[in-house]
Amino acid sequence: MYSKNIERNNGTGLLDEIEGVIQGHRDGHGYVVRDDGEADIYLPPNEMRAVLHRDRVKARIVRHDRKGRPEGRVVEIVERPPHPIIGRLLHESGVWLVAPEDKRYGQDVLIPKGATGLAKSGQVVVVELTEPPSLYGQPVGRVKEILGEIDDPGMEIEIAVRKYGVPHEFSEACIAQARSLPDKVRAQDRKKRVDLTDVPLVTIDGEDARDFDDAVYCEPARVGRGKGWRLLVAIADVSHYVETGNAIDVDAYDRATSVYFPRRVIPMLPEKLSNGLCSLNPEVDRLCMVCDMLITAAGDIHAYQFYPAVMHSNARMTYTEVASILGNTRGPEAVRRKDLVPHFLNLHDVYRALLKARNVRGAVDFETTETQIICDENGRIEQIVPRVRNDAHKLIEEAMLAANVCAADFIQQAEVPGLYRVHEGPTPEKKEVLRGYLKALGVGMTISDDPKPAEFQKIAEATRERPDAQQISTMLLRSMQQAIYTPINSGHFGLAYEAYTHFTSPIRRYPDLLVHRVIKAILAKERYQLPALPTPGEAHEKLARRLASRVAPPTQKLKKPAAPPSRELQAWEAAGFHCSANERRADEASRDVEAWLKCKYMRDHLGEEYSGVVTAATSFGIFVTLDTMYVEGLVHITELGGEYFKFDEARQELRGERTGIRYAIGTRLRIQVSRVDLDGRKIDFRLVREGEELTARAMKEKGVPAGSEKGVPVKASAKRAAKKAAASKGEKKPPAQGVKAAAKKAAAKSKPKKSRR
Repeated sequence: MYSKNIERNNGTGLLDEIEGVIQGHRDGHGYVVRDDGEADIYLPPNEMRAVLHRDRVKARIVRHDRKGRPEGRVVEIVERPPHPIIGRLLHESGVWLVAPEDKRYGQDVLIPKGATGLAKSGQVVVVELTEPPSLYGQPVGRVKEILGEIDDPGMEIEIAVRKYGVPHEFSEACIAQARSLPDKVRAQDRKKRVDLTDVPLVTIDGEDARDFDDAVYCEPARVGRGKGWRLLVAIADVSHYVETGNAIDVDAYDRATSVYFPRRVIPMLPEKLSNGLCSLNPEVDRLCMVCDMLITAAGDIHAYQFYPAVMHSNARMTYTEVASILGNTRGPEAVRRKDLVPHFLNLHDVYRALLKARNVRGAVDFETTETQIICDENGRIEQIVPRVRNDAHKLIEEAMLAANVCAADFIQQAEVPGLYRVHEGPTPEKKEVLRGYLKALGVGMTISDDPKPAEFQKIAEATRERPDAQQISTMLLRSMQQAIYTPINSGHFGLAYEAYTHFTSPIRRYPDLLVHRVIKAILAKERYQLPALPTPGEAHEKLARRLASRVAPPTQKLKKPAAPPSRELQAWEAAGFHCSANERRADEASRDVEAWLKCKYMRDHLGEEYSGVVTAATSFGIFVTLDTMYVEGLVHITELGGEYFKFDEARQELRGERTGIRYAIGTRLRIQVSRVDLDGRKIDFRLVREGEELTARAMKEKGVPAGSEKGVPVKASAKRAAKKAAASKGEKKPPAQGVKAAAKKAAAKSKPKKSRR
């Protein structure tokens, strides 16, 4: 936290010293991101000369700009984290230096002779600093690792894992322990387990899946006095092999999650476990934890139980195959899997019942487009395609949600600590922004002071047929907060659950592994003791700063589990923070790689024109996503024309003061790819043609001539008219006088006629 120094600067009321972390900017200036969550402090370029991105400092506010934003200077460097710098080694004028790939560092690193190792000019290297920067000198370092040439396949991933500090190499102790594990289920592993090897459980995943941690089975059953189903969700029993505190567990906790890149996965567990012993591969026995549920015809979970079991997957199915069978029970896929067809139909029936309950519950379910990057053998993008969610996807999703809800309820009923997946509703600030936005658009509906997810869903459904439906759904989603892991349950807002956790993916998520251990301890009538965990790192600190701005912790909404000893609760809170932060870290690294690949892809399309839709509006321009390529780029405000555009925060749009032209989320445009910045992961577009017409009301209010429709200035319309007239006369180009005359004629026509009344 910042130093609470009560001393004032010359009676200005400014705090003397504030602690935070430096965040550099590619243009040379930077910011101090304050620990207390208050507004960042701007640092001019001269203040950034002696510090580096990610340094921890103490700063003093020296002035405020006209908008009240603080500007400061660094008074003390508290800590320089030993983060490596990745960049390209260059040899210029007899001097070796490394230009950081992350431009937020702002300064090149000097490499003395003899400190380059075997690296060659132009190669991507990892640098370790030996001397920090100063007011009059650049930072100095030595080459620690050579990654290769910039165009090597997969180089963007090598850079990202180091840039974001993603652990990508297992420790020797972890590898040795993985090697010592058996290759198959042994007789002693089957003890005290339910034998489900005769139950036709199947896995249903995507075509490119390599690890299978969930299997399902469904059959009709009598539930109470009515009809229903028995649904089995079997999850790989990772906790049987990864014991608390062993070498594999330490590495798994450090990673906290698997990280997914195009063509490559950095797994949480060694391959022997993730793709072998813990993967529910077909036609082999595997250990599992089972959530055995009875579901009513209305989709309610009537009863459930958890138990360890041994299973034998009957088939490795894909979403496409199952969807084909559900769509045509006499088709070729159904014939090939005729023994399993009745079970798939049962799964589809229970899915429809669970979906009915979801609608009654009022869970948020906005339709969004997810994309998949398809790369060639060299790791370059071949195409970007939308992921189509069919009934098979939704079927598995609902089954997993049901199992997760049961796991959360099981832990809560036992009154023992564990990790919940908590998703809170919008903050007061976001509620006000959303209300203003809905009012500005004339939606006629709003949210209450204590909104429920059903309110969001009703607004989405009521506006589904509007032309700006996508725009409204985007704003509804943006008003919500990110989900986190925490031992304090306050429900899941988006899914409309009073208690929710993650149980279904222990191969790739550490929180799920912890939940398995807690459930096993409850079944054994014991209490799971969380061990002393490593000190959280930078990812933890970043998330802590994000959460610091939240108005109040979600401690009073629902009943908590029986209060454990305070040290135990703190340990669970630390584990939740660590897992949440590393989940964010994995997302950021994945987005960085995707952005690099997209920039590399778009460099081959410079100058080409595409149609797209505005997906965000800001004070400095609009972001446009291309229709066929799903690539996003910026149309800077200077590219929108020769008039002044004002950003309307309530409507989330840019509006031209002279013409009234609006650029809002959902506006269709025609753009040209004008610039690609590979280092900055940025793509710039130039506006070619606007796709949305001015409304008649806006034209009347602004007095805009008729030729200005669709954002085309009247002079441009006049020129086209003159060209057309000239062409009819056989002239190649219209004379200048002809253009002026046509402009005057068009302007005269556009003047409103006087009323005869």
